[in-house]
Amino acid sequence: MYKLRGHHLFCLLGYRGMGYSEEYVENMTHLHQTLRNNPKTSIQIVRGPDQLCEKFPETGEYHCENSHIYEQDTAILMKLKLDIGQILTWEAIESRIRQHVIPSDIQSVCKQCTWRSYGVCEEGIQEILDGEGLRKLN
Repeated sequence: MYKLRGHHLFCLLGYRGMGYSEEYVENMTHLHQTLRNNPKTSIQIVRGPDQLCEKFPETGEYHCENSHIYEQDTAILMKLKLDIGQILTWEAIESRIRQHVIPSDIQSVCKQCTWRSYGVCEEGIQEILDGEGLRKLN
């Protein structure tokens, strides 16, 4: 079972193999591909830093405890109708995305995210809506 905070549920949708460091990318890629290949993998929703934050490089500005990140987590969990502590499969999370999210939601719930300008998160949401699941990484 993986432990993830709210906003990382959306980060996984837009993930394209880029990240803050080699170690971070390896960790994110492993999680992303595990969920893609086995959507029945369990996820526990947590408050605050999670298993992806653990690999945030010491050389970067550690933003995982910033108030706006917590606000983003809350906004995404509200959008998906999820609660802290809840355990569900990645497949169930994708189902909630199909029920409650549209690509343009990224503009409001992720407005302070530095990755938003790439446009990949909207693409990732659309791929979930189209039933394609998480994108295969090259």
